Amino acid sequence: MAPPSAAPVALVTGGSRGIGRGICLELARNGYAVAVNYAGNEAAAQETERLLQALSAPVATLRCQADVGNSADRDRLVDEVLARWGRIDVLVNNAGITSPGRRDILEAEADGWDQVMAVNLKGPFFLTQRVAQEMLRLHGQGLPANGKQAIVNISSLSAYAPATNRGDYCISKAGLRMLTQLWALRLADHGIRVYEVCPGVIDTDMTAAAKEKYTPLIEAGLSPIRRWGTAEDVGKAVAALVSGTFPFSTGDVINVDGGFHIRKFPVT
Repeated sequence: MAPPSAAPVALVTGGSRGIGRGICLELARNGYAVAVNYAGNEAAAQETERLLQALSAPVATLRCQADVGNSADRDRLVDEVLARWGRIDVLVNNAGITSPGRRDILEAEADGWDQVMAVNLKGPFFLTQRVAQEMLRLHGQGLPANGKQAIVNISSLSAYAPATNRGDYCISKAGLRMLTQLWALRLADHGIRVYEVCPGVIDTDMTAAAKEKYTPLIEAGLSPIRRWGTAEDVGKAVAALVSGTFPFSTGDVINVDGGFHIRKFPVT
């Protein structure tokens, strides 16, 4: 393990593209060395690294392949970051997969359920456990708890807006809310804050196929702010939360959804 670096370090799972890439870029702009985790798309991870290194201020990066749903991969991921920088100040649990085949819940299969839960819920729980242990170990070695150690879980509007063809996905994202509260409660005495960021309809390569479907709905008022969200929008929210700007907050949910979560009566 390397001695702790002078710069704070962020580990972003699923950081190679989409929302994860947006988070990596914003954290880098805020002075973090960034570990970009990816499961299989190395080309996308390389592009994210290129974008990070092209920023106006020099950014230290590390590209880390790991499936967060796999226990051995999670340990290897953390070990690689510590071998490079000796510390992890921010963990962003962003990696996630959708329901295989998007089956109706009457036809959902156990194998698909297990895949989704492993990546979307089990992975974040046990990766948080490992990273929190490392954060506490550094406290024991005298690294000051500067109020900027934080864990952010990226959920989805599917945590509260059910879709019966993605039941396992919805349940996994709803579970992240309780996961956030559990870890916020457990780590508060150690100065480690835990948050949930809940994106809405975000314009990424993963939602490109739904552009024709959602654009008219957004224009018609699906969300009060009538535009697509961007990965940068989510990244800015994460960067604000981990900055220490909210020292008396933990366990909170930050919606980055243009107001989609607001319940309203239809205009008549």
